[in-house]
Amino acid sequence: MKAASLTARLSLLFALSTVAVLLGLGWTLERLVEVHFREIDHHEIAGKLALVRNLLVKATTPASLATLPAELEAALVGHPGLALRVQAADGSLRFASVSGQVPPRMPVARPGGEAAEGVLWVRWQDGAHAFSGLIARVATGVSEASPDTVAIGLDISHHQAFQDEFRRILGLAMLLAAAAAAALGWAVTRAGLRPLRRITALAADLDASRLGDRLPEARVPAEIKALVIAFNAMLARLEASFQRLSDVSADMAHELRTPISNLTLQTQVALNAARDADQYREILYSSLEEYERLGRMIGDMLFLARADQGLLRPVTAILDIAAQVRDLFDYFEAWAEEQGVSLTLTGSGYVRGDPSMLRRALSNLLSNAIRHTSAGQQVCVQLTDDKQWCRITIQNPGPTLSPEQLPRLFERFYRADPARGRQGLGSGPGTGLGLAIVKSIVEAHGGGIAVTSGAGRTCFVVTLPGAWRHTARMAPAASAGK
Repeated sequence: MKAASLTARLSLLFALSTVAVLLGLGWTLERLVEVHFREIDHHEIAGKLALVRNLLVKATTPASLATLPAELEAALVGHPGLALRVQAADGSLRFASVSGQVPPRMPVARPGGEAAEGVLWVRWQDGAHAFSGLIARVATGVSEASPDTVAIGLDISHHQAFQDEFRRILGLAMLLAAAAAAALGWAVTRAGLRPLRRITALAADLDASRLGDRLPEARVPAEIKALVIAFNAMLARLEASFQRLSDVSADMAHELRTPISNLTLQTQVALNAARDADQYREILYSSLEEYERLGRMIGDMLFLARADQGLLRPVTAILDIAAQVRDLFDYFEAWAEEQGVSLTLTGSGYVRGDPSMLRRALSNLLSNAIRHTSAGQQVCVQLTDDKQWCRITIQNPGPTLSPEQLPRLFERFYRADPARGRQGLGSGPGTGLGLAIVKSIVEAHGGGIAVTSGAGRTCFVVTLPGAWRHTARMAPAASAGK
């Protein structure tokens, strides 16, 4: 079953809300009209009762009782819907009006009972006619001990006819108002949802060539503006991601083309002429270096792809970072001496992390620092640990990087100095992925990395959660490199 559109739903809600309001208003008006008519009827009937009571009190002699019917008849002149019956205490009928209808015979409640002050108000139906009236005990001037029974009835059919017509008109008005509210709600909702239709149209036509399109944010309703802003932000993220993907694809093609071209050229040279075993062995060694470089690049890309998908799951253990750095100093010692670079370590710190992953991150940072440090200079590693966070600062002298270059250092295949990107012991010829891998590893451990450059020095600061952040008392694990 197809779901109703938002416009149809809101239009229906408009109509239902209007009907609910009108029903409540109509019910209130009907009750007010009914109470008003009842007060009018009671006022008229009570007035006649007072008149009849006055006439009965004045009838103090048999002669006055004889003229009572004529006086009562005169009192009903001009009230065609009013009926009166007066019955003596002994059951004889003193007076009965010619037209109209009085309440049926029924006992009158005593004062203090259901009928206050000896008056019982009643309503009844006779066929198509409705009546309202009362039955009361009224003392006469002849005998106060034996009061007469007075019954008065008033035809209120015209009031009920008015109320029936009122209900009919109100019902018709509610139907028309509901239809008008639905139509108005449809028009207003359709106009208000115009930005949503523009979003739908833009999303339907969206492709890689139109990622730069944006929805206008001016004069957009507040309820939809947040959606428009979020949609534009999503397009901006998609555009940036697609641009990065395009750049990475282009960089990968460029990076892979070089070793493949080298392999192709070496193979062609080897096939051009007959060579001895040593020459072929030298060509194979050269090819092996290119294969290893290709393997590292592919492995690094797979590692970064797993990081992008959130699939890196560090195996945590408490590590002595100082011991890890000293192990790496031993590993890089020969290369550093060859470069004329000295390595220093100050401070200590413990973290909870994956030994192999953190060793790889530190190795990339150290090899990068040694590679860009001139002979006779020093690479300094400083550790600070406040039990909550451990900071690893790796500082080396070298060319000052511009503020525009710093944010891009962690991008894939980006090299601030391409001429220096091919040498190094740590991972062989550079692939341009080392710092991107460092960033992924640090973030997988819940940390962060930052870089500053100035006054001829470049400084990388890695911040990792301290070992005591999650466990109060644990002995540090042995160094992974030992």
